[in-house]
Formats: sequence, C-alpha cells, structure tokens
Amino acid sequence: MNVLRMLRISLFALMLAGLASACSPLPVTPDFYGAPAAAYPTQRTVVITPATRYVNVEGGETINFAIGDKSFAWQFFATAPRRFDLNFIAPPGLLDHRVEAFVSPDPRYIGDSGDKN
Repeated sequence: MNVLRMLRISLFALMLAGLASACSPLPVTPDFYGAPAAAYPTQRTVVITPATRYVNVEGGETINFAIGDKSFAWQFFATAPRRFDLNFIAPPGLLDHRVEAFVSPDPRYIGDSGDKN
C-alpha cells in the first residue's frame, strides 16, 4: 500500500514539474519593445552623448537616436510603462555605455475609466 501511495505522489510531482516547465516565460526579444524604423521621417531625434544616462520616449513614437556620426531609428510599442537598456535594441557596438530607455504607454491605447463626472 505504501509503495502505491509513493508511486502516486511521485507521478503527481513529476506532472507538476512538467506543467511548471511549460509555463516558463519566453525570452524577451527586441521586437517586444518595437521595431527598427527608417531614419527619416521620425517624430524627433534624441542625441546621445557620453553623459546621457536615460531617455524618455512614448509608445507609438518613432525616434532617431544620434550617437556621434552614427544613428539608428526605432518605433516604440508600449501599452504599459516599460524600462530597458537601449543597448538591447541598438545596433551592436553603437553605444559604449548603458542608456536606460523609459517608455510611457501609447496614449492612443489609454482609455478613460468610464467616469463621466
């Protein structure tokens, strides 16, 4: 009887472990934050200098980032506030230091609460 009970417990634990591994989060890729864009036309240009530590952008914006004589453009997707290292989306080797990107939600997707006072 004890052997049968231990077998059931073991099978249940194995099943739970299998379910837990299937629920693990997917790795975040750059397309989670937006997509590369043409350098022009963009809504604005952000110049990044060695002193730049962060940038503020809004979901839905297309930004041209100028770093020295090089640049890249990105269209940001965000329906909720996000923060990430800009090196994650910049072309390899373009940024030589950490620049934090703070992305506010796209205002087109922010609805009112329905309160019409």
